[in-house]
Amino acid sequence: LLFNEAYLFLQLAGTAVLAIGLWLRFDSQTKSIFELESNNTTFYTGVYILIGAGALMMLVGFLGCCGALQESQCMLGLFFFFLFVIFALEIAAAIWGFANKEKVIDELKEFYMETYEKRSQAAARETLKAFQLALDCCGVKGFLEQQFMDTCPKKTVVESVTTVSCPAAIDDVFNSKLNVIGAVGLGIAVIMIFGMIFSMVLCCAIRKNREMV
Repeated sequence: LLFNEAYLFLQLAGTAVLAIGLWLRFDSQTKSIFELESNNTTFYTGVYILIGAGALMMLVGFLGCCGALQESQCMLGLFFFFLFVIFALEIAAAIWGFANKEKVIDELKEFYMETYEKRSQAAARETLKAFQLALDCCGVKGFLEQQFMDTCPKKTVVESVTTVSCPAAIDDVFNSKLNVIGAVGLGIAVIMIFGMIFSMVLCCAIRKNREMV
């Protein structure tokens, strides 16, 4: 039962990741980002990675469930292999992310500035709204643009005093939320390690039972 719960959790996690990726790709606000002509592919790449990772996690979880229920060493072996691949990719992505944090920040700022400069276009305006709502920021001057820029989150005059610019908000997200992102990634990695251990223990138990028959 414990094995099945672990595999089911992996499937649910994959479903959640896939749902987030599809939401970002097809939501009425964020899909406008894909309609912009931009040389910056950071956001596009991230969204498609989420979709691919979510689908792969669902497949791996399905293999684990089927392997455990049918006591199939082959399926459990495939489960272990794919889970190890995902784990290795996660570690590689984490190392790359920490090593290139400043580059990612600069690319996001550049992407925002490109969108900001195209704000006369309908697609760019929708993207700005989504971006600024998510980060609770406004333009490149913060509160100075809050009252007359209609793509910014609606606030009172008093509330708008504390509004920061979006480039500053991007810096804040990466610098203050990096520990949270790291903790979530570590939690997922631990779950994957347990999943690999469970699959090997179950595989050995199945082999031992068959040898005894």
